[in-house]
Amino acid sequence: MSRMGDVLAGFHAAWEFDSDSVLIRYERGLRTPKLLSALGERRIPLAAIGRVTLAPGKRGTVVLHAQPRPGADPLTEAAAGQLKEGCDPYRLVLPAERETLAEYYADELRDRLTHADAGPAERFLVDAPEVPLSFKAYDGKASFDGSTVRFRWFWTGASSAKWKAGDQRFAVSELTGVEWRSPEVFEGHLRLLRRDGDEQPAQADQDPATVVFGLGYGPVHESLPFAAAVLAAVRTRGPAAVVTAPSPRRDPADIAERIRHLGELHRSGLVTDEEFSVKKAELLSEL
Repeated sequence: MSRMGDVLAGFHAAWEFDSDSVLIRYERGLRTPKLLSALGERRIPLAAIGRVTLAPGKRGTVVLHAQPRPGADPLTEAAAGQLKEGCDPYRLVLPAERETLAEYYADELRDRLTHADAGPAERFLVDAPEVPLSFKAYDGKASFDGSTVRFRWFWTGASSAKWKAGDQRFAVSELTGVEWRSPEVFEGHLRLLRRDGDEQPAQADQDPATVVFGLGYGPVHESLPFAAAVLAAVRTRGPAAVVTAPSPRRDPADIAERIRHLGELHRSGLVTDEEFSVKKAELLSEL
């Protein structure tokens, strides 16, 4: 850039240009998309940018768009093209009267893109969201500490299949990736893709490696950064072994509630006598 530290401010964000990166700071406010507010700020290395465009926007605006290279950003990789235009973290919307200034910075960025092409990056170049992270899905709570993903089922939403399987924990080394389906489309979910080779149930509500989204559960600004953080950890760690601390002992009231719900499933015929006995014993062992 011509001067280190130059700032171009638009609606909902400001871009600060450095010699080898762009620092994007997102506004916090009622009108700012929740995903951008949740991201706070992101430093984008120029090596992660494949293409820069400037085009007319809506209602007297212009849009500066720095399109990331495939494989460069875990957030956009996890999103897989499902983000609405207004939530795209690489778009800077400005008043039309600032088009000349925006064109100047667009040209400056293009001149700095020294990589030969906009082909896929060999590794993630943009930092993933920081852990620990957690969010509430419709059928359970998902948490991630950087090495282990945990799903804790809600008796009000989880299917009998998930209750039979029990709460789940997955070391990063057990996973090959994630599948995120936006809660803003029909039947959103977060599915963990496993290395063990066993076929996972097609229905998200029957798969213990999947949490299901619903109205107000698993919103984009919570579930997508979570998915991106898991994906980045999987790509970074690969199959290496991960040592995790033992799970803390459960609240007795929580165990009692789970046994009560298990009894309801048993009485309704959804759980056999043997399954009821085994699962009850497992829950009691956690006290």
